[in-house]
Amino acid sequence: MSGINKVILVGHLGKDPEVRHLEGGVTVASFPLATSETFNKDGRRVEQTEWHNIVLWRGLAEVASKYLQKGKLVYIEGKLRTRSFEDKERVKKYVTEVVAENFTMLGRKSDFEPTPANGILPPNNKIEDDFSTSIDESGDLPF
Repeated sequence: MSGINKVILVGHLGKDPEVRHLEGGVTVASFPLATSETFNKDGRRVEQTEWHNIVLWRGLAEVASKYLQKGKLVYIEGKLRTRSFEDKERVKKYVTEVVAENFTMLGRKSDFEPTPANGILPPNNKIEDDFSTSIDESGDLPF
């Protein structure tokens, strides 16, 4: 019997996606995602924020680099992966990441449309109701 490794997150990007192009033309994008929850402690409201390392591959990485920016709200589905590496002092370190299998941009459509360099929108650019666009990328990962 095999297990299930499924992660669902809704949060805000902590910074713009960092995009790298690996050998063979494979694109990878990564960014931190903040999720917050509130609870009552000793009669006062407390907010706790968790930071998650998000990694996207290939076409999904390309779309993320084009549309996602720091502060944007996004729904992500993926799986947890832990990898190890050696730092400069040759000490073995571990990092746990969420490898995204798809994501949905949350908010108004205008939040994801490119803004002209001068910041002025054309007169026919209307603010639309809330929407979501889902991106799905399946396939084996190169590790």
